[in-house]
Parts: sequence; C-alpha cells; structure tokens
Amino acid sequence: MPPQVGQPTGGYPQAGYGPGQQPYAQPGYGQQSGYPQPGYPQPGYPQPGYPQPGYGQQPGYPQPGYPQQGYPYPQQGYPYPQQGGPYNPYAPYGGAPGGFGPPAPLAPWGARVGAFLLDALILVPFWIIAIIVLSATSSSVTTDPNTGEITGGGPSGAGVAVALLFYAGAFGFQLYQLYRQGTTGQTIGKKVVGIRVIREADGRFTGFGMAFVRNLAHFVDGMACYIGFLWPLWDNKKQTFADKMCSTVVVRS
Repeated sequence: MPPQVGQPTGGYPQAGYGPGQQPYAQPGYGQQSGYPQPGYPQPGYPQPGYPQPGYGQQPGYPQPGYPQQGYPYPQQGYPYPQQGGPYNPYAPYGGAPGGFGPPAPLAPWGARVGAFLLDALILVPFWIIAIIVLSATSSSVTTDPNTGEITGGGPSGAGVAVALLFYAGAFGFQLYQLYRQGTTGQTIGKKVVGIRVIREADGRFTGFGMAFVRNLAHFVDGMACYIGFLWPLWDNKKQTFADKMCSTVVVRS
C-alpha cells in the first residue's frame, strides 16, 4: 500500500503533510526530547526569577546563614552584641560607646599618669583661690604684753566662708568627674589622652557608684610606697590594685 501524504517514510519528514500535522523530530530538525526548549521551563534547569534548590542564593529569597535585608541576621560591620545585649566573649575589653565593639588595646601606664595629672591640674585653681582668700582675710597675730598671751590672728569668718565655697566647688567638680567616668568611661583628662575605664567582665561602663568606689580604692594603691599605682607596669592586664578590687580595666578609646 503506498504511503499517505503527510505520513513519514523511512524516518524522514515528508512534504505535503496536512493541516495540524507536525513532522517528527529528527536529528537536525529542531530540539530533541530531554533538552530545554526556549520559553518553556524544563525540569532540572534553573529558570530566571525562580528560586531553585541547589543553584545558590536567589534574589528576594532569604538563604540560611546569609543576612538579608529585613531579616534578623548579623549584618556586616556589626558582629558584636549591641548595648543591652548579652556578655560578648569575643570582646572582653569593649572599646565602643556602651562598652561593645572590637577588643580595644589596654592603655599604657604613661597615658594613665598623664590623665591623672591633667585632672589634678584642673583642681589647682580651686585650692589656690581658697588659700589666697584665707590669707587675705586673716588678722595679724598679737601678744598681750602683760600676760604674754597670744591674741588675734587667724582668718575672719567671711574669709572662711568664701574658702569653704571653693573647697565645696572642688569637691563637686570631683563628683562630676566620677559621674563622667561612670557613664562614659572618661574624665576630662582621660578624654584628652584617649583612654577610658570599663568593666573587665563585659566591657560596659562602671556607673557612678562603682566609679566612686574605685576612686576610694585608690587608697590601697597608695599604701606600701604607692606600689599599687606602679603595678600596671608589669601586670599582664595593666591593672592597679583598685582595678583588681573593682574588676575594671583601662583601655584606649
């Protein structure tokens, strides 16, 4: 029986196939089965705009372990907990405002001495003015010729009152310095030389109360020929006795 028009013979497409009839796919006559067709998604091939498993991160879809915008993953530049977060074992000495950030280097002994001298110089005018007022308002010393008793002398009441005001001003300024140190880690002198006091455990600032206690603990540093103030020269954490008692360290800001 002769082949019909439009039917393949010998595996090759024939001319004159009828309407709606397509030639069989042969080598060299289009795409073969199993190969991706243009415009049609094929199984096993990633398509643009569609997330496929195993083909890497797709835009707009959060991937495990990769920070995405709007998702609570660690972002670049913020690998440490923010203020109020848990203790960070990777940054024991803090370094950033609030006590968090990359580990800061310990402050050298010379910088600590320079900060102490600067803070002390700020108090000098208070003491000098108080002494001048007391001297200016003091009367001369006189001696009774009959009894030999010493009379007169000493500052007047007004002079004492004015001097006490300057002494109170010096004390108030020291409290202000401790408040600064407790809330920012720095007195004025420490800020000038670029160091700050923080807690050793978590890198936070000490607070006013602990800053006040630490200042009182410096009394121990002054015992035994002020060896406590020299202790940072050979201590591995560069701590004075007061630092060890209050668990604080001094770092570069």
